[in-house]
Amino acid sequence: MTAERRLALVAVLVQAFVLAVLEVFFLPLRLDGTLLPDVRDWPFPISVVVAIVTTPMLVLAASRHARGLLVASSPLLVWLGTLLVLATFGPGGDVVLVNDWRTLLLFAGGALPSAIAVGALMGKPH
Repeated sequence: MTAERRLALVAVLVQAFVLAVLEVFFLPLRLDGTLLPDVRDWPFPISVVVAIVTTPMLVLAASRHARGLLVASSPLLVWLGTLLVLATFGPGGDVVLVNDWRTLLLFAGGALPSAIAVGALMGKPH
């Protein structure tokens, strides 16, 4: 693998880390009139939609830069690892993830489409 491809793969992994952090921090958004319009204080987990769209794209981008299952699944592993670290420790000892259905939806929305993308790459002939 050339230095150019390694740099591109590192950039994809950094993007997976940054997206995971942003998705966790924006997960508790609510339609409460503070930042978004007031619609009966409903949860607005837009970061789940972002995770559903971006994590498979990162897996496919990583697979373009090098062959191998570990390289292709590395953005998914970085994304999951970041979510688990933020769920366990958090900055300053705080727990960042909320304890409700939105957290489960975030994990499922990011991991399942990415796992399907990894499976599709495994099924491709070299």
